[in-house]
Amino acid sequence: MKLRLLHVLVITDIFCHMVLCTANSAHQEGQHIETNRRVKRAWVWNQITTLEEQTSIPYLIGTLYSTKLRKGSQYILEGEYADTLFKVKENTGDIYGYEKLDREKKAQYNLTALLVDMTTLKTLEPPEMFSIRLIDINDNAPIFTQKLYNVSVPEMSSTDVSVTTVTAVDPDDPTVAGHAKVTYKILQGYEHFKINEFTGQISTLRSDLDREKKANYEIIVQAKDSPGLSGGFSSSATVTIHLSDINDNFPIFTHKLYTFNVNEDLRVGDVVGKITVEDIDEPQNRIAKYTFMKSIFEQWFKIKSNEQTNEGIIYLTKPLNYESKNQFKMTIAVSDPLIDLQVAKQKMLNNSTEVIVNVLDVDEPPEFSKPFYLFKVKEDVKLKNIDYVSATDPDFAKRAVRYSAKTSKDDPIRVTNTGSVYVEKSLDRETNAWHNLTITAEEIDSPTKKASSVNVYIQVLDVNDNAPEFAEPYAPRVCENTASDLAILKISATDKDEMVPGMKFTYYSAEKENNFTVVDNHDNTANIIVKNGDFNRDVTKFYYLPIVISDNGVPSLSSTNTLTITVCKCNEEGEFTFCEEALKLAAVSASTIIIILCSLALILLCVLAAFLILRRMHNNGPLILVKNPAEIHEQLVTYDEEGGGEMDTNGYDVSVLNSVRRNMIRSKPDMEAYPNLYAQVQKPARNGDMFSVIEAKKDDADNDGEGLPYDTLHIFGYEGSESIVESLSSLESGSSDSEIDYDVLNEWGPRFKMLADLYGLEHLEDFPY
Repeated sequence: MKLRLLHVLVITDIFCHMVLCTANSAHQEGQHIETNRRVKRAWVWNQITTLEEQTSIPYLIGTLYSTKLRKGSQYILEGEYADTLFKVKENTGDIYGYEKLDREKKAQYNLTALLVDMTTLKTLEPPEMFSIRLIDINDNAPIFTQKLYNVSVPEMSSTDVSVTTVTAVDPDDPTVAGHAKVTYKILQGYEHFKINEFTGQISTLRSDLDREKKANYEIIVQAKDSPGLSGGFSSSATVTIHLSDINDNFPIFTHKLYTFNVNEDLRVGDVVGKITVEDIDEPQNRIAKYTFMKSIFEQWFKIKSNEQTNEGIIYLTKPLNYESKNQFKMTIAVSDPLIDLQVAKQKMLNNSTEVIVNVLDVDEPPEFSKPFYLFKVKEDVKLKNIDYVSATDPDFAKRAVRYSAKTSKDDPIRVTNTGSVYVEKSLDRETNAWHNLTITAEEIDSPTKKASSVNVYIQVLDVNDNAPEFAEPYAPRVCENTASDLAILKISATDKDEMVPGMKFTYYSAEKENNFTVVDNHDNTANIIVKNGDFNRDVTKFYYLPIVISDNGVPSLSSTNTLTITVCKCNEEGEFTFCEEALKLAAVSASTIIIILCSLALILLCVLAAFLILRRMHNNGPLILVKNPAEIHEQLVTYDEEGGGEMDTNGYDVSVLNSVRRNMIRSKPDMEAYPNLYAQVQKPARNGDMFSVIEAKKDDADNDGEGLPYDTLHIFGYEGSESIVESLSSLESGSSDSEIDYDVLNEWGPRFKMLADLYGLEHLEDFPY
């Protein structure tokens, strides 16, 4: 009320000032009207004020006045909202408002005042711009920037710890009597939190806020304007404060005693058991560390913490043995190394527990004395014990054990029931230098037949039982005019036996040297030297030099290797121009030559036997004709399934064909009462008619889209020895009786002479058929 009275007094003062100024101006104009001095502009305002939110429509805002006002003149408003929100009385200049105005929407309006002649509408004075400014009244409550606040603060925080700051904004004019000045107050929750009256900062009031007792607090904050004055407007907002967890609680065991029963064959790394603790802190702050208070059993067990479940998991680190120790008693403690002892709410309680692990007996398989066995034996031994394996029953029963191994008939290594490993056949290191087998030990009197296995590795030691030989198939060549004492080749040797350090080879000629000689270089190589040069190809094209190679093994072994040297034609630069290849057998050992010759003889005998059989078959006809034609029951039918053989002969009677071939008429055998696959064929009267019948049947079979092409030797291989159409099978249509002239082999050189002698026509008649 006081504020509104103040506004009225301000407006009245302004209005009186305008009236007095106008009167004084008129008086002065009357005194000097007859003078010729220029009269200055006399608009007596530039701003008018009025209160916002006036509801008595229309209401007076202010008055325009000019010193040039006279009869026949009027005031006019132009500009923003002229003649709508604001209107002026033409003769008095009073400005009225026609709508309720809100300063928070628009605080000032700009207009232009004109004084014009009513008749001519000519301006009597230049336009004057002025403004109407709204005076604020307290009509708005403070507004919070958020209606709901969600914030957090660590539990057990000390006092005066800032939580958050709330803010409220009042749209009223902050320069007028504290209309927009806001103060804050906590209406609910002030027992635990406080707020700064002017800034809105919320802080902790107590230091014992415990999340485990109460995790969330909801407080209500009020914002009010016009502090110190009666009335005013206010609003409120809700602030939810969450207490975030800290690590302030010790883990506590849920039981004072844990007992676990495990079998003695539990594998290392497996879980023995789990112990649990309670920690009311949130998972991210649960740091449970388990330790053995008595470390005597740490060599058998280890314990790890599971951060997700807060469990202590006990693992096995050393194999258990019921026979040696069947129970473990230990004490395990738990702690939280990261807990803040200054804020911990209780002392460390129930931080240890007793754990008993009972080992249960199981029937265990035999245990070998070694994880694996390595034996060595020379390759020339036979029926000799190499060594033995040993396994025992670890249980109290100490049952007897027998041994076995899975071996093939050709395996030279055997094992006895008592575990002895022996050689049954001679060994050959060059064939197999290692023999590996798995030996199984099984309890004899055990109902469970427990068994275990071990790997045995047998290394075959080398014995000098292989003679050295050429390292490669040498094929040296010399020119006809090669000079004497010229080295044409350096040879070396290899040995299938183990090439140990210190292995030496010696070389010498096995026969009396004529044209070439062997010179041992004493470094496991030898040079072939021309002894007598100037060779004549017309006389001798190849020279054979047998060389004996010996090793220094115990006993020493040697072999004779033949070196074939080819004499070639050369040009003046010593380049070979023409050489004939020597027999490939010349550069191999004598044993190899014998094996190759025997193989060739065997191949030739097989070829000869096959050739004789084919010739006999060609002269006497197909072997199938040995049978009586009456026994042949193949037929021209479409097979709807595989097989059948003689059971399918009911489909068609081939005796019709046989009767035609012999110009005989036979009675048709009785047939079962079901439709034939083919129409019965009328017996032709002449032999020539059979050709037409067969051609017709062939055409039917070829154009049968329902059936498969059964053009096989099984069905069409035989039509009779006197059939004028011969074979119907496409599989034999490519055969020919043409003879191959093998005599041409005589023209291919001496190397094909043997084949020409065997297959030439002039010699075939010497063989009996």
